[in-house]
Amino acid sequence: MAGSDTTAARPAPDTVKILIAGGFGVGKTTMVGSVSEIVPLRTEEPLTMAGLDVDDLNGVEEKRATTVALDFGRISVSDDLVLYLFGTPGQQRFWFMWNDLAVGALGAVVLVDVRRPKTSFAAIDFFERRGIPFVIAVNGFHGEHPYPVEDIRDALTLPDGVPVMLCDARERESCRDVLIALVDRLIAQAQAEAEAEAAS
Repeated sequence: MAGSDTTAARPAPDTVKILIAGGFGVGKTTMVGSVSEIVPLRTEEPLTMAGLDVDDLNGVEEKRATTVALDFGRISVSDDLVLYLFGTPGQQRFWFMWNDLAVGALGAVVLVDVRRPKTSFAAIDFFERRGIPFVIAVNGFHGEHPYPVEDIRDALTLPDGVPVMLCDARERESCRDVLIALVDRLIAQAQAEAEAEAAS
């Protein structure tokens, strides 16, 4: 019929909520900003003298601002899958927000700074206790990765099933590879659960 639209409507893509977590100053805001296809929402505020006794700046002395609520970005991994990225605040005084941010999250990226690995333990423990699948992304500050993946895995006492990837939070492709690895893990876990349920 003249004037009719014969193009089938494309179904809306699936959306997945992902958390980007880790310690203070590990590069969460940078990662969300690097990979997001939209202008990211940021809730950064300048560091002030009042926080000197609260925020540990060892190793990140050049840091001038900090996330006080969340970062938000979005990336389309494919035509039918969109990831919504929520960056968590890193300072311990804002950790109470993590519970709310985790609602509805299917997976997480834990960013690690090998200069300060202890800052990542809280995030790893948080996701392990809640059964939220995660991958480890080792952020190479100044483009450097001084330790091999297996040494990092041992230092963080990670189970074998948790992927550990070297990345640069400033580079879009590097961050995208980390997110794809997380999606692959989520798919593999969902398939394993479905097979187990079918066999029971």
